[in-house]
Amino acid sequence: MEFQAVIQRAAEIRSKYALLERKQYGAEWTTEELALGFVGDVGDLAKLVVAMQGKREISEAHDKLAHELADCLWSVIILAQAHHIDLETAFLKTMDELDNHINK
Repeated sequence: MEFQAVIQRAAEIRSKYALLERKQYGAEWTTEELALGFVGDVGDLAKLVVAMQGKREISEAHDKLAHELADCLWSVIILAQAHHIDLETAFLKTMDELDNHINK
């Protein structure tokens, strides 16, 4: 799947969540609330990484890690869109900067 297709799929799911949030809470989550949700996902991700190293007991850690990585990617995509950031361009630019730094 191309990166732009991944971004489009993430946006489709965000639209569905926005409808659900309006129905349940009377308003969509703000970007601040989305960012806080992302922080929670990163915490879950960290626990799963520790479990993968054998330092924490979590059943089905590998599958849960895959899920949490996907959740985190979704959050990054949605936050980028909310702030009008072309994530594909920003990613490629950042990788070039890192590569240049490494090659100094």
